[in-house]
Amino acid sequence: MTRLGLETEIVERAVYARTVERFRERRILLPTFAELADPGTIPPEVADALAAVDPDSPHPLNLFRVHWRNAADRKTRAPVPEHVVLPEALTGVAAPIIVALGDRFPLIRAHKVLAAYGCLAPRLVTGQFDPARQRAVWPSTGNYCRGGVAISRIMDCRGVAVLPGGMSAERFSWLASWVKEPDDVIRTPGTESNVKEIYDRCAELARDPRNVILNQFCEFGNHLAHYLCTGRALEEVFRAVERTRPGLELAACVSATGSAGTIAAGDYLKERLGARIVAAEALECPTMLMNGFGEHNIQGIGDKHIPLIHNVTNTDIVTAISDRSTDALNVLFNTPAGRAHLARARGLEARLVDRLSHFGLSSICNVLAAIKTAKRLRLRAQQAIVTVATDGADLYASEAEKAIDKQFGGRFGEEEAARVFEEHLQGAGVEHLMVLDLMDRDRIFNLGYFTWVEQQGVALADFDVRRGQAFWRGLRDLLPRWDERIRAFNRETGMAP
Repeated sequence: MTRLGLETEIVERAVYARTVERFRERRILLPTFAELADPGTIPPEVADALAAVDPDSPHPLNLFRVHWRNAADRKTRAPVPEHVVLPEALTGVAAPIIVALGDRFPLIRAHKVLAAYGCLAPRLVTGQFDPARQRAVWPSTGNYCRGGVAISRIMDCRGVAVLPGGMSAERFSWLASWVKEPDDVIRTPGTESNVKEIYDRCAELARDPRNVILNQFCEFGNHLAHYLCTGRALEEVFRAVERTRPGLELAACVSATGSAGTIAAGDYLKERLGARIVAAEALECPTMLMNGFGEHNIQGIGDKHIPLIHNVTNTDIVTAISDRSTDALNVLFNTPAGRAHLARARGLEARLVDRLSHFGLSSICNVLAAIKTAKRLRLRAQQAIVTVATDGADLYASEAEKAIDKQFGGRFGEEEAARVFEEHLQGAGVEHLMVLDLMDRDRIFNLGYFTWVEQQGVALADFDVRRGQAFWRGLRDLLPRWDERIRAFNRETGMAP
């Protein structure tokens, strides 16, 4: 299981020694997972030094901002993770939908930078990656590869982004300014649904031992970072809302699957608060729902396969959202006509309307999946749903322009805004939603066999052991052991006492 990032002891002593020396010279201090889950435990001297650091610079101290507690300025720390509570006037359901804001993260304004750190840090402190001699390859449909490139640059190693050529122009613009060499951005065929093409390119790259593939879809560091850090952040957000609404219950945690990292927070919340776990995907490519295939534009939720790190047998509901809805709502939330309609015709507060700009395409998908879940479960005002806005609309301005041309004939005014609101928010129904039973879970789990055993060479025993919850509970023992290794590594670099 070494290739899946599960080592806790030093694998290559010579690599480890070189990495220690490199980090000593560059004066790079690594945060523990515990510190990222609870930023209040970050050493005061580090927190003080951060005040002078630009959150978008490749400064090593920005590793200590890879958490959910960054305030709106992304420099200071918020007492509770930044979030929005969506009211019935917007969603059409009585249940409050609580959305944590991922664009508060440093470097890429998206929470995938946490996943990238969760995958690379354990490999560094166990001598499995040599930053002086190897390239970190980050396969992704967008934000994870940006997070990987940012983390790589901070750690003074070479990061390579592998992503479909049809992703948003804003992603490629960001990557061009961060990679060390232009050929460190590799464009594969297709768009969001073409994950297999990414894997094929990575297989070619992996033939060169200087390339280390950090595949978010099978790196359990991704799952564990979100289980602990995102799970705890969502619990804090829920508790904050609960204090203003005594008796509030947490009914569900919703996440588009993507790499299945974020949805690990649902495992955390299910254990502690009894929340159901809801997985969302694109209706145009309903892999979990219907063993389906296709192409879509909900960027950030790659599909046509079941990620190895998805705890499928703990998932309760699957629902599918159309990219026609996410594209249309991106326009509604981020154009003058759309915002005016929300404020004037729907009576939404100006502050709430402004905060809708923090919802990117997959974020809108999560909100719509939450609405469908609330309707299907007939949730009341005292039953909340939590989800995340993985990134903000700033990454999708070009996509909004495309949607205006494609869906609205190049014009988006009051009439179009009203129609979008009625159809895609108030009109969201309970179709394309399945409450899973044991056979459904096994069906979805078994779909992963074809990707991971037949195509990617994972041993059948390593694949099948994931069916039971004992495996996933056992994974959590890695977190304190990784933290122990991180602390030892920091002592050896001289960056910690």
